[in-house]
This record gives sequence, structure tokens and C-alpha cells, in this order.
Amino acid sequence: MKPIVKLIVITVPVVVAGVLVLGNIVANKAPPARVELSERTTVVRVIEAQEMAVRPRLSGFGLVAPSRSYEAISQVGGTADYVNPALRKGEILPEGSLLLRLSPEDFNLAIAQARANIGAAEAKLAELAVSEQNQQAALAIEEDALALKATDLERSESLFASQTISQTVLDNTRSAHLAQSQKVLGIRSGLALLPTQRAAQNEQIAVYRASLASAELNLARSELRLPFTARVSLATVEEGQFVKAGQTIASFDGIEAADVEAQVSVADLSRLLGEARAQAGLLAFDPESMSSVLKSLGIEATVRLQLGNEVAEWPATLDRISNVIDPKSGTLGVIVRVENAYGSAAQTPQPPLTKGLFVEVELLAPATSGVVIPRAALDQGRVLLADSDGRLVVHPVAPALVQGEIVLIKEGLTAGSQVVVSTPRPVIPGMLLELTVDEDLMQRLAEAAQ
Repeated sequence: MKPIVKLIVITVPVVVAGVLVLGNIVANKAPPARVELSERTTVVRVIEAQEMAVRPRLSGFGLVAPSRSYEAISQVGGTADYVNPALRKGEILPEGSLLLRLSPEDFNLAIAQARANIGAAEAKLAELAVSEQNQQAALAIEEDALALKATDLERSESLFASQTISQTVLDNTRSAHLAQSQKVLGIRSGLALLPTQRAAQNEQIAVYRASLASAELNLARSELRLPFTARVSLATVEEGQFVKAGQTIASFDGIEAADVEAQVSVADLSRLLGEARAQAGLLAFDPESMSSVLKSLGIEATVRLQLGNEVAEWPATLDRISNVIDPKSGTLGVIVRVENAYGSAAQTPQPPLTKGLFVEVELLAPATSGVVIPRAALDQGRVLLADSDGRLVVHPVAPALVQGEIVLIKEGLTAGSQVVVSTPRPVIPGMLLELTVDEDLMQRLAEAAQ
């Protein structure tokens, strides 16, 4: 069969039949269903913002040191005659305990010598008094004799004038008068020197008495006693050892209280001060001003020590602020005091807070109220809210306190607001939301605020 015949006889009828079948299908097909367009919702987690009271807190770490220490230094030298047998490192000695006694022999000899010098000087002073009495009596006699010599001289001069006696006799009489005048003058000169000698002797007695007082003081200093109850931290002397003046024989740590200087950042300390800092007008971190402000705030302090799986705590009081900022870390020292830090187990269940322990110090300020939200919900000074229609709102806020995982907002956000805590992507203000309340997160926020 020729190709043209095949095309006419076979192909054309098949094509016509296909067209007829397709036309029948199209003619009898049901119209397409209409799809109603609706707005898509985004599922997010929300919490209901609640007003809570939050206590600003601050923590730092530091080493324990005794609030009071004592270094026993010998003020005099000598041989150790007695050393307290309890003068050993770690022992606790009560107030007034005798620590060391030096041999008193040298000091007793110095006292005896000073007393002997005083006795000799006082005897010399008594001798001067007797000498003055004797010279006064001798002066009276010599003055009488001088008066007689003067009378003889006058008689001789009268006789010489009448040429009854010679010049030689007159000269002898005059010489005898001058000699007697010399005796009187000598006694008077001796009496005039007595007040000066007596004053010099009194000064010498004062010197000897000062030497006696110094010797007695050195004898008293030969015994060293503990001024307050303390624990021995260092002992360097043994019985029979020669102790030099100025030598440290022992060091002690007071047990009535302990200090901890915790290092905290200046920014965190400023946050703890909060509104009080602004009210006090503290433009600079003056230690004295900051100490007074912190004390006026009623800051509570707690010292913690990690002991394996257990934590020991001691109540403390804020004492002062250090005046030095650490140049390496830029932190400031906050010093707290723990009373009865070294109490026995019968007095306190905690172990002794001994020197050198590395502990944590937590400071708590009075509670401040506001709306609490998770820290993760705050993004560049704004939070995402769901309005009453379930639509997204971007709301700016100014946090009053950021602490741990929570943010406290005093103004700009009301309690009961629906805060979005799972950020949708993308963030489109006004987008429709499907809200799921995160009860667990709300519970964690309440616990963190407490």
C-alpha cells in the first residue's frame, strides 16, 4: 500500500477519533473548586507578664582573713626563761596568756644599780644640807671675828695718828683685818654655790630615778602576754634561746571575727546601688561614700564555702569598700565581716572559717518591684508582645534591672501583657500569632525572682 493511502485510510481516522474523545471529556468535566484565601498564623510561646519583687544581688570571691591580728615582738633582749608550751601553730590561747618570760637577772641588776645610784645621790644631797648649816655657823663666827678685826684696825689707826704706834704695827693690824675679810668672803662664796650644787644633785637624782623606771619597765617587758584570744599562726622561739630586742617571737590571728574582701566589678556594684546611687549623687566611686550608701541600704551579706556536695553559709555584715581597684581585673574589693567565724562545733554547725579559705560572698539589696520578663525576651531595648487580637507588637522598654536570666521593668510594660518568648522569623509587626502559654517558664521566672 502506498504511503499516501496509509495516511488517509489509517492515520486520519485515528486522529479524528482522539479529538472526539478529548472534546467529550472536556465538555463533561466538573469546574475547578474555588480556594478561599486566609491569613497564615505563626505559633509562638508567650508568658503573662507579672509584677514581682526582686532583690538585686551581687556575688564575688575572695580569701578569708582575720579581722584582728597580733605580732608578738620582744622589746628587750635576754634569754628565754619560759615559753608557753601551747605556743604552737594552730593552738588557740585565751586572752592574757603568758607567752614568754625572759631571765630577770640582768633587769634586777639594773634596778639594784639604779636604786644604789639614787641612794648615793640623796646622801650627797643630805651632805650638802649639813654642809650649809656648818658654813652658816662658821660664817657667823668669822663675821664676829671680822668685826673685832675692824675695831682693832680703827684703834690702830687712831694710835698711829697720835704717833703712839709704828707703821709696822698698823700694817700688821690691817693685814689681819684683810685676812679675816678673805675668810668671810670665802665662806659666803661657798654658801652661794650650794643652791647650784643642790639643783645639780636633784637633777642627777631625777636621772637615776628615770634609769630605775626604765629598768623596771624593761623587767615588765620581759614578759609577753596575749592581749586577746587568738590562734597561733607562727612561733619562732624555744626555751633557753637568746631573744634579741625587736625579734618576732609569734604571730596570732584573732578568732572573734573574720574579714573577706570579695572582688566585684564596678558595673555590678553600681547596679546593686541602683536608685540610691543616683539619689546620693555619686558621680565617682568614692570608697567612703559608697560604704555609707551601701550600709544605709540595709545590704545583707552571706559568705558561702563549697564543701564537696555541701555548701556552708555564714551570715555577714558589709563593713567597708576597699580604696584600691585591681589594675588587672578592674574589680573593686567589698569587705564583709563574719562574727564568731572560728566558733567551735558546739556553738555553730559550720566549720571554722579559717584564714586563706577561698569563699563566695553574696550581697542582697532590699527588694524592688516591677514587671519581670525573661532576659532572652529583651532585644536591643524592645520586647515582642501579643495584643488582644493575637497580633505581634514591637514594644520599646527601659529595663530597671538585669540580673541573671530575668529583667525587671518598672515603666513601659504593664502586668498581664502577653510577652512573646519565642521569636518568630521574620518579625513582622501586626502578624497573626497562635499563642501557647509557657507555664514552666513562668514558674522558673518566679523562682529566679525570689
